[in-house]
Amino acid sequence: MNKLYFRYGAMGSSKTAQALMLKFNYEQKGHTVFLFKPVVDKRCEENGKAYVASRIGLKAECIEFSSQDDFWQLSQEYAILNVKTVSKNVIIIDECQFLTAKQVEQLKEISLYLPVLCFGLLTNYKTELFEGSKRLIELADSIAEVKSVCKCGRKATINVRLSKGLIVTQGNEIEIGGDDKYEGMCYYCYKKKLLSQQKKYNK
Repeated sequence: MNKLYFRYGAMGSSKTAQALMLKFNYEQKGHTVFLFKPVVDKRCEENGKAYVASRIGLKAECIEFSSQDDFWQLSQEYAILNVKTVSKNVIIIDECQFLTAKQVEQLKEISLYLPVLCFGLLTNYKTELFEGSKRLIELADSIAEVKSVCKCGRKATINVRLSKGLIVTQGNEIEIGGDDKYEGMCYYCYKKKLLSQQKKYNK
């Protein structure tokens, strides 16, 4: 069904893997999937081509977008809204938290013609909503959480940024990284580690 979908989860919750599996399922049914990721994510590039890659090894070539891009123009450039094929076209966006509010609004309009599925984080390492995620919460027709667990077994809800094993609480909102820089934690473990860290360095 033509809708704007938002699937969010903490770091390590298999959001990208689900996006790639969904791409495969659509293509099996004869649909053409246009897979996008933000240009700021340079973690997977080969021979000048950009890819979306998951931790479990799934990978697919994709189209990159910047915060300056207009999705109406991109849709024209890649013939996504071609009258003859639009009924079989699908847009999937990975790391959708990096969309601007305006881009989300454009995708909402585009979702009148074809399914638009967005996968990403809800909040940054400061537990604040990303701009794109905030607008998706406001506009998406379907919102669902991709759940994951903390090391303690509770549900992971906090995207903790780490540096040398310590929780980072200040800095730029965007710093691309994977397991080397981020960990999904429950709020209990997050606060416990943060308080322990503060006591250690405030002695």
